[in-house]
Amino acid sequence: MEHTEEILNYCRQLRIGGIADRFNEIVEKSESNSIGYLEFTLELLRAEAAHRQHNDVKRRRKLAGLPRKSDLDGYDHSFENGMSKTRINQLRELNWLDQGYNLMLMGPSGVGKTMLAGGLCADAIEKGYKAYFRTMEELVNVLKLKEVTRSALADYKRLIKADLIIIDDIMLFPMEKNMALALFNFINQVYENTCFIITTNKMATDWAKMLDDEVLATALLDRLLFRCEVINLSGKSYRLKNRKTFFDNEN
Repeated sequence: MEHTEEILNYCRQLRIGGIADRFNEIVEKSESNSIGYLEFTLELLRAEAAHRQHNDVKRRRKLAGLPRKSDLDGYDHSFENGMSKTRINQLRELNWLDQGYNLMLMGPSGVGKTMLAGGLCADAIEKGYKAYFRTMEELVNVLKLKEVTRSALADYKRLIKADLIIIDDIMLFPMEKNMALALFNFINQVYENTCFIITTNKMATDWAKMLDDEVLATALLDRLLFRCEVINLSGKSYRLKNRKTFFDNEN
């Protein structure tokens, strides 16, 4: 018992929490199964590696800024929006990301664009990619404030090194000319090394109106659509179909 407490104190001192959390369990398992020193040591290291990987994914999910519902394992495949279960599973394999493709999810509000984009971002994080989810408004604020605040600059530095960036609800609102240029410059800077998932309810022809600049809109679309799979979603609102209520079901 004395040795166990000393070992756990060393674990805390050396910040090897994975071993500390599972030490007693691994010792009991080793003693009952007459496990040798090498296998015992390996079990300890596996526990620590799994613990660190879990914490790393948790940290990167937080930095990613994922929406609350970002787990496609719980996706309601009975919802008809033009995306079959097979197609969603193909997207979840992330071959398009490995091959340097973008995705553009188009359709009216409520058809599942944000949930799909957030879920694919979460999948990418789980597989070790540097992936970030930002609404159009959040991205514009980062570009606007990166020379003013440390937090915006830190986020900007993360984004320019990203493997995948989701821009949710792009062109939802008109943009001032200086911010439209900032958005173009950002995408122009990273698009050769970074993949994008774009969600929008605007047709490409509407982008010029939002930017008040047809040339700029064309240049922006040119970079995003060069290697891009455009997915049109339709149907009724996913949120309304799966809405929650605090009332008991009534007959």
